This record gives sequence, structure tokens and C-alpha cells, in this order.
Amino acid sequence: MIEANTAARLAARFATLAPAQRRAFLDKMAEQGIAFSQLPIPALPQGGDDAAGAPLSYAQQRQWFLHQFEPASAAYHISSGVSLRGRLDVAALGAAFATLAQRHAALRTAFVADAAGEVRQRVLPAAALAMPLLDLYQGSAAEATPQARAARADAIAAELAGQPFDLGSAPLLRVRLLRLGEEEHRLLLVMHHIVSDGWSMQLLIDELAACYRAHLLGDAASLPALPVGYADYAAWQRNWLEAGEQERQLAYWRAQLADAPAVLALPTDRPRPAAAVYQAHRLDIEIPDALAQALRERGRAHGATLFMVLLAGFQALLYRHAGSRDLCVGVPVANRNRIETEGVVGLFVNTQIVRGRLDGRQPLAAALEQARAAVLGAQAHQDLPFEQLVDALQPERSMSYNPLFQVVHNHRRSDRAALAELPGLVLETAPIGERSTALELTLDTRESTDGHISACFHYAAELFDAATVARLGAHYLRLLRQLAEAPEVALDAVALLDAGERSALLALGQGEAPPADGLAVHQ
Repeated sequence: MIEANTAARLAARFATLAPAQRRAFLDKMAEQGIAFSQLPIPALPQGGDDAAGAPLSYAQQRQWFLHQFEPASAAYHISSGVSLRGRLDVAALGAAFATLAQRHAALRTAFVADAAGEVRQRVLPAAALAMPLLDLYQGSAAEATPQARAARADAIAAELAGQPFDLGSAPLLRVRLLRLGEEEHRLLLVMHHIVSDGWSMQLLIDELAACYRAHLLGDAASLPALPVGYADYAAWQRNWLEAGEQERQLAYWRAQLADAPAVLALPTDRPRPAAAVYQAHRLDIEIPDALAQALRERGRAHGATLFMVLLAGFQALLYRHAGSRDLCVGVPVANRNRIETEGVVGLFVNTQIVRGRLDGRQPLAAALEQARAAVLGAQAHQDLPFEQLVDALQPERSMSYNPLFQVVHNHRRSDRAALAELPGLVLETAPIGERSTALELTLDTRESTDGHISACFHYAAELFDAATVARLGAHYLRLLRQLAEAPEVALDAVALLDAGERSALLALGQGEAPPADGLAVHQ
């Protein structure tokens, strides 16, 4: 380890060098046994022409391009809803949001292109963050019954999430407070992905709770100081990757994804449209706690994390339904492996591609082993932005499917409980409505501190019927149970059908008409 002052000087020196000199600088550090990860992220110099702004990160560049291509799309909006029951101090809540807007530069950032077309992010000194209150309980907007108020709130949430953003105007965060009862409110938040990610949204809600509590008590919120902002990270990321790290990690991904299939052809209920713009519907999957514990034990037996076990089961499900022995799954990662970035609001999340090569004759244990190896390899090369990977690989582009992968497994650990501690209030997550997506199927799994696993499928309603996705969920549970209890069973030998599904297939084999509505082939 090197001293903090020495590391800071080296980091500041590295940031001032020309690109060619940075590579030599890193080589010299390596010769002396100093890893780049030991250097802190330096803050950009203040003063000068601040109005010129800072460069975008690679992920922000892609978000900007996607927004210019389809500015009305809500596919890259991040939404969250919180139900608040109890005595709410609306003024304190508004003051808490004002504190957050001043604390986090991302909430004061706008994106502007100059005459040459170069886009820069500009952090404004201040940005007014409005929190309109709509009373659905009393007044002109009141609804007669609790059910009507809840339905109206759901509709407002969906509408708020679908409204486009102007990236040239800050803040890129919309807040709405709905009053549903005497002591019942719903708080809605929608951010554009160019300044946020899932971690950032949770961070904002946690800090909102701390600021609200402080304003109630008349104190200043005791939040840790932020050593850097997102613009500092964006500049540091570019300097590091362009000094040679990008080439090293790209070489791994080129080898890993050589000859990978462009499309995973899951069987759908309707043809894929010309443009992959879907409404994502949700189906919850109940994973019993006993099964969750068995899956953890299976993972420990193979040196694998719970996520690796759940991913292996998901890959097995895709193999059985798509019939593809070679498939790619997108896996979002928080990409906050630097301590300076843990408390910063911004777009840090990156997407890795985990490739599965499955054989129906291999035991489920072997599928878990290969999933484990693929995840470990991806995590060791997680810094290359997905945007750079797409640019380098140049996959065949089509409006009808997402490049490199069409299905995603997103796994998170929910280990924060700040919301449960607000004085006088009981809080829980609230629905935010349907959202747009370019993906066909997403498996969301969340691991809580008490050991419970919650899971759900987000699926393209234009492609899949709810009954089809329910069948996918049931088959996924059977594969997980088999993996936990009998990992020596071959993948093709796992019985996915329940008694009802098997009877229906046998009936079809006898010439009986299927129960669902439909047309005969000649019709």
C-alpha cells in the first residue's frame, strides 16, 4: 500500500498528462508494484470556464444518442413509488428534497451540445425541484372511494413515468406527492437514466429519509461528505480506460463472445414487431424460504454465490424453452467498486454479458459450474462500458431486437432499512405503473437480509401472454428445486410439466380440441 498523500499526488499527476503519457505512467506504476486501483479519483479543477461543462461518461453518451433517436421514449426512465401512512409534514419533505438537490450535482446537471455537436454535462449552481401535491382525498380532484383513489394514483404514476424529459433542462428528476387519505400519501419519483441508476434511486430515498428526519427535528442532516461528483468519475474513467485498460478488457470480451449468437429466439405468442418497443408487464414468482435456503447450500457446495445458482437455473430455463445450446444473458452490475462512488448519484451501472453453453446431457451441477466460471470472468472484466463493447464488436443491428442480448437477469441485495425508521410514518413500496422496455424478458431477483428471495418476470406484453409467462415461472421453480435437491440429474431429464400440462398435451395427441380460443390451421 502507498501513503494517502502519495496516492493523491499520483492521481492528480495522472489526470494532467496527455493520453500517450498516461499509458507510460501506468506502466511505470506497474513496474513499481503500484496498482491503479490504489489511486483515488481526483476532483476536477474548479474555476476557469465552468460553463463549458465536463465530458460525458461512455454510458451517458449512449443515453444521449438513444434520446436523440427517440426523444419521446420512456424506456430509460427510472421510477420509484413510496406509500407513506401516518402524519406527514409536507413542508419538511419539500425541504428534504431541496437539501438533496444541493447535495447531489446530478440533480443539477443539464446536457447541452455545442455548435460542433459535442455534448457536455453542465452542473448548475442551483436547480428548483418542485414537489406538486395533488389531493385525491378532498377538493376538486377527490375520488369517492379508496379503490378509486388507488386506481387514480396508479394512472398518475404511469403517466408521470411516461412523460419525456428535456435533457437540456435540470433537474432530470420529477417528484409528485399524492394525498389518498387523512393520513395516507404516495410519493412518486421519476429520473432519467442519464443521471441515475437503481442504486442512485435507492440512495436518494435513503437520504431523503435522513433529511426529512433532520428537518423535523430542526437539525442539519448528518450525511457523509462526497469526495467527488459524477463528472469527476466520468473524467477519471475515460483517462484510465484510454490509457490501456480498455484494450486489456476488450481482448477478454472479444474472445468470450466470439461467434456468440445474435438472437435468443424464445418462442412467443405473437410475432416480434419491426421495432423492439414494448410495455413491460410483471409476474411475481414465489420462492419458498426452504427452497431459498437449499439453493444457498447448493451454492456453497460448489463455491458459488446465490446469484450464480439463480442464474444457472435461468439459463437452464431459456435452454429448455428456446432450444438453444448457446445463449447470452445480460447482467447489470452496480459498477461501484471504488469507495468514492458509493454515495454519488449518477449512471454507474454497467451491463455484462454472461454466455451459457449448455448441453441437455450434462447434469445440472455442470450447468452451475459453467455459470460460476462465466460470472467470475465477467466480474474480473466489469469496467469496460457496455457501449464500448457494442462499438468494438459491431453486432448486426436491427430495430427488432436489443444488440448482443434480449433477456436480462438483475439480482440485487436489499440491505437498507432507512425508510422503516421515519418518525410517525409507515412506509412501503408502491406501484409505479407499466414501463417501456426494449427487452423481451427480464428476471428480477432480490435477496433480503432475512434470507427471503423475491423474484419476478418483467415481460414484453406485445410478445407474451400472462399465462405463458406464468408457465415460465412454474418451470423456473421446478428447475431450481431440481438443482437444489438432485444436481446430478441431466438438464434434458428434468420434468418441467405439471400434471395438468401433461394431461393437456396427451389430450391433444388424441385429437381433442385445445381449450383455448384459436383458429384451425386451414382457417
